Amino acid sequence: MSELPLSVLDVAPVSVYGSPGEALRNTTELARRVEALGYRRFWVAEHHNMPAIASSSPAVLIAHLAAATSTIRVGSGGVMLPNHAPLVVAEQFGTLEALHPGRIDLGIGRAPGTDQYTALALRRTMEGLSAEHFPEELQDLIAYFEGEARILASPGKGDKPDVWLLGSSGFSAQLAGALGLPFAFAHHFSAQNTLPALALYRSHFRPSRWLAEPYAMVAVSAIVAETDDEAEFLSGPSALSFLRLRSGRPEPLATPEQAADYPYSDREREFVLSRREGQALGSPATVRKQLGELLEATRADEFMLTCMVYDIEARARSFELIRTEVAPALSQPSR
Repeated sequence: MSELPLSVLDVAPVSVYGSPGEALRNTTELARRVEALGYRRFWVAEHHNMPAIASSSPAVLIAHLAAATSTIRVGSGGVMLPNHAPLVVAEQFGTLEALHPGRIDLGIGRAPGTDQYTALALRRTMEGLSAEHFPEELQDLIAYFEGEARILASPGKGDKPDVWLLGSSGFSAQLAGALGLPFAFAHHFSAQNTLPALALYRSHFRPSRWLAEPYAMVAVSAIVAETDDEAEFLSGPSALSFLRLRSGRPEPLATPEQAADYPYSDREREFVLSRREGQALGSPATVRKQLGELLEATRADEFMLTCMVYDIEARARSFELIRTEVAPALSQPSR
């Protein structure tokens, strides 16, 4: 059995005492470090109107990250297709693939990645704010890359990145299977749907010109430190950030000390604890067990790890510990 491929999902977290520019520089540094460690991919996510996240323009950031690295695959996790015209996405990612052939992934999602008001500002029309036309738009996007559309995407035609479908429910799982696309599931915020969605993907999979067998990647929130207590301490800012976002009052990422001192109500603490389901958190030994159990349950072909930690050195150290002390115990499942 071979070692399970590991990849990274990043959102360029903006700290309370930092700036978006600093966050983007940290993300660039992290991409270089995980490339040196042997991670397979480095993806960035599209979010808008969120002061704690600087990855609002994946295509622009991917161009920078690909130029700052040399071997790691760089991509989107994902581009939220309802926010964009398929032709624009085809031209952007066709340009990226032409500049960095064989290194670009285009992960596509159907959620807006923001609130409805901001989604309206992005599209400038009420039409398209729902995901009703997503399958048709996805087909249009692929047609541009394949040269099967009435309009020529240049770059685009002949410069097709690897296209992935992202999801947190069964809808995208079935669509990815029907189209014969690789599928990435957002276990890090939809853990209760992981196993049903993966089962749907595999049962609906039809071989395509791009993929002969189903390929499922599972995105997991993973924070590793020398001890369980240290990892728990480092996880505080991420938990508080998610609480504030869901409460309609998003703020930049707090320090671990500020998060530890936050006066959680009983209801807020219950919400934070419920979000812990499916996360990998602790020392290398603890996370080795957690990820091993998740791999056994999901039979994932690849894990994509996200680590929203305040300090860039602690974030990089988490990925180093996973790669050196956790990864050797994770083996790809037999098909």
